[in-house]
Amino acid sequence: MLLLQAALRPLAAARGWQVLFDVRLLRLHRRIDAVLIADRAVLVFLIRPEAARFNGADRTAVEDAALDLADFHVGCAGVPVIPVLVVPNGARAGPQRPLPLAGATPVVETTRLLLPVLLRDVATGFPPLAGPGPDARAVATYRPVPGLIEAACLLYARHDVTAMLLASAGPEGMRRTHAAVAAAVQQARAANERLVVFVTGAPGAGKTLCGLDVAFQSGGAGAAFLTGNPALVHVLREALVRDAARRGMERRAARQRMEAVIQPLPAFRDHYASSMTAPPERMLVIDEAQRCWLASYAIAKTRNGPVPLQDSEPGYLLDIMARREGWAVIVCLVGGGQEIHEGEGGLAGWGTALAARPAWRALAAMEAQHTPDPRQSLLAHPGVEWSAALHLHTPVRPIHAPGTAAWVDAVLANAPDAAAAIARQAGGLPFWMTRSLAALRRAVRPRGTRSCGLVASSGARRLRAEGLGSVLPHQDEDAVARWFLDRWPDVRSADALETLATEFSVQGLELDRIGLCWDADLVRTADGTAWQARSFRGTAWTLPRRESTVCNRLNAYRVLLTRARHGTVIWVPTGDLRDPTRDPVLYDGVAAYLSRCGAAWLDAVAVPEEDASVSEPVLL
Repeated sequence: MLLLQAALRPLAAARGWQVLFDVRLLRLHRRIDAVLIADRAVLVFLIRPEAARFNGADRTAVEDAALDLADFHVGCAGVPVIPVLVVPNGARAGPQRPLPLAGATPVVETTRLLLPVLLRDVATGFPPLAGPGPDARAVATYRPVPGLIEAACLLYARHDVTAMLLASAGPEGMRRTHAAVAAAVQQARAANERLVVFVTGAPGAGKTLCGLDVAFQSGGAGAAFLTGNPALVHVLREALVRDAARRGMERRAARQRMEAVIQPLPAFRDHYASSMTAPPERMLVIDEAQRCWLASYAIAKTRNGPVPLQDSEPGYLLDIMARREGWAVIVCLVGGGQEIHEGEGGLAGWGTALAARPAWRALAAMEAQHTPDPRQSLLAHPGVEWSAALHLHTPVRPIHAPGTAAWVDAVLANAPDAAAAIARQAGGLPFWMTRSLAALRRAVRPRGTRSCGLVASSGARRLRAEGLGSVLPHQDEDAVARWFLDRWPDVRSADALETLATEFSVQGLELDRIGLCWDADLVRTADGTAWQARSFRGTAWTLPRRESTVCNRLNAYRVLLTRARHGTVIWVPTGDLRDPTRDPVLYDGVAAYLSRCGAAWLDAVAVPEEDASVSEPVLL
């Protein structure tokens, strides 16, 4: 660190600046060489004394560190955070001048000779920061909030990440809900009874993480995490296998272990539906339990299959776990408004199954009593007990924007004034809109190792005319895992912005930045007063007759609009007057409505705030 000290010593303006050496960044599992807290900016240093040249891996590492501090360190909020890669003896054509913009700026590469110039530029070219001084910023709170995949790996490795995961969840977050579930399981175990626990919450509130935590830390009771979402199974398994391999476990053994803990619900159901054996697990955690099939749909869907079903999926799961001698627990994770396929019964389907099986006791969040959608009501089961602790109130997925889920609900509920009020109250939300596909790609491009990707509704059939005909096959485990877990320059990754993922691929998962491609499968009515869902058949759009189909289409867009941690850019095509399937008037109506709801025009702000500094650095 003598290099940094030598560069600072002759700079009189640096008196009072603070330098932190060997800073540990918990979320990134690495240490950064130094952080300089000036009265005008924060500089993050990665120093490579043995290197002869600058390389991409080091640029990514220092940019990640700057992004992490800008997002999660209170002392770095709203100030320029400059990632600096130092190769003391590296060759460089000339010095780079950092940009005095809030948030993480582009990476600045410098050498031993140019480092003093960089520090002088900050001291003389940046305006003084308002608020606390360097001393106070240096000791401010650092509260990193990892994403779903990273958090799942930490939980499985038995790291104590509760405080880190719940930093922004408030007093009614996952800690309280996890404690309530653990207490209910302990009570069922002591009383030797059968219990179903329903955990509810808004999209991104942490239901999946809560369920994974329960399954991973079941205390030897034997638990499995089941989901009917194949994409979630593929991504979680592969992520955990990769993490275990990095920690020294043999990959084949790691995969076998993950396959036992995280299981596809259909495979579990069919195995025990065709056999009267009891499962080894005493506890099941069912992700997106509201998507379990109704009896009528299950019977019709499997009539000609290898395992014909005669009851609903909730009925089968209850009966399978009832084969165990003694106690058994099923924890159901329920997301309101997340039904995206025909035949999904919601909480009402579980209520019907429980009413026919009085040996089971039920404990549910109070929010499941009365809901606008009757599919989400559990009132069919009269013996249910209610607990306020089983509802996750605060979304933790959107960084710095807890109002995201409420805004999306208002937009899809045809309440533009309410949506606009939510956006105003929040001082703006991370939703931007553009009519240019090229602008969309520029705005969501990756920084550091942050993920980005393009998504669209499964009903968006006319995006093919815009050149977006490649759709991620959500049943292909290798393709799905690579799309979510690999990074650019792998062209199979989401970062390549080449392949669209639908609601079936992204439900339950997340990316840092989303590019949502909006098609004419969900448009405004002719008078502009309501949503109209449409299905593409043959060569024309048709209007679906089933009310459930319309609800599922709205829910598909709810899923897509709530997948991003840092921001969503919505692209509404301009259409083509020569093509009756791409009527410009319909696309214009959607764009006008979203603008009225408070989505900011991307063209007006150039790019989302976090990426406003991605332009090429200015050379002196």
